[in-house]
Amino acid sequence: MVSGTSLAAGQTSCLGHEGPRHNPTVPVQEDPPAKPLLLCLSHLRWAFVWQRPQHLLVRAAAQFDVMVVEEPLHQDCSAPYLRIETVQSGIRVAIPIVPPETSPEDAVAIQEGLISTWLTARPAGPRIFWYYTPAAMAFTRDLPRDLTIYDNMDELSAFRGASPSLLALEVELLGRAAIVFTGGASLYEAKRHRHHNVHCFPSSIDVGHFGRARKVLPEPVDLAEVPRPRLGFFGVVDERFDADLLASVAGLRPDWHFVMIGPVVKIDPALLPRAANIHWLGPKLYDDLPEYLAHWDLGLMPFALNASTRFISPTKTPEFLAAGLPVVSTPVRDVVDAYGKEGLVEIASTAADVVAAVEHLMRRPRDAWLERVDALLSTGSWDTTWAAMQAMIVTTLAAAIRPAPRLASAI
Repeated sequence: MVSGTSLAAGQTSCLGHEGPRHNPTVPVQEDPPAKPLLLCLSHLRWAFVWQRPQHLLVRAAAQFDVMVVEEPLHQDCSAPYLRIETVQSGIRVAIPIVPPETSPEDAVAIQEGLISTWLTARPAGPRIFWYYTPAAMAFTRDLPRDLTIYDNMDELSAFRGASPSLLALEVELLGRAAIVFTGGASLYEAKRHRHHNVHCFPSSIDVGHFGRARKVLPEPVDLAEVPRPRLGFFGVVDERFDADLLASVAGLRPDWHFVMIGPVVKIDPALLPRAANIHWLGPKLYDDLPEYLAHWDLGLMPFALNASTRFISPTKTPEFLAAGLPVVSTPVRDVVDAYGKEGLVEIASTAADVVAAVEHLMRRPRDAWLERVDALLSTGSWDTTWAAMQAMIVTTLAAAIRPAPRLASAI
């Protein structure tokens, strides 16, 4: 689940950026790699929001040469090419650029050719393919690699507009993967009988970053004129967001103010509730989130209960808690099991229940609650998560590339 923040673009160094002056069939030699390649196939734009892939891959970049391949962009160009940008920690992000009229079938073939050409130009060495979307199997199934990893952070087949082919491609990916990670307990339960090597790594937390919100920080200009109390949400606003619930709660308590941060995707912004006490502030930088959370009174997670939220494990849950904010959430299973049953997050289904939960939290002392919050958060950092993942990857990769033992010749 996303953090609802945007990122500045990195530096650009394009492979074949000038179109006709580059022949994509001729490998362009790069400097010899000092690290094994980790090629990440992602359905998410690197510069869209800062979430699980970014948290893990910036840490992976210390041990691996990380290349993230995004979905293609349809733009005017004389010939398809890979646009490559260097972003955080030296990670490269590759975006296939294809002509506007390119069909889905042709886009698959073009992507395979572009990635194959890039791999050919790279000196030989261990290769890890890391998948966030099974859709990428369509153009990578025949590309050579030493290890395949599936980091199953969301049940993409349940999302609005998902391709019917995702289910079959996931079966293929599960058959190819040596390791499967899941982004939460619900996903783990759904996948653990479908693969022999599945490991649950729920949403982790950068305590140092979000813990800044417990300190005195400058108040953002676009927040300063919003009256208190302030109930805030940050994240992508899409089919997983219960806009009707927000409207009902805002209507019940017009003296409370609701601050919504994040991009709106896959739904019509005109359908979102508008009221004097609902404030849509749009996307914010990940680095700036603590300044907003420091000036909120409570966190609100109004997730709809539908197929797209059945398996989510919202990253924002521990982020709210690290910021020292009490939280009210709808009964998303992973939130209920990990936080609700422990009394760390209040669970509410209806608008009246949300109002009652908020009123309870406003009266409740926070010191004892924060002690329990911090005890839980101390066990779930992104550093710890990546260290555990890395240990599995290194061991499995070593076994995959180890030469087969030589057998004695029969006499």
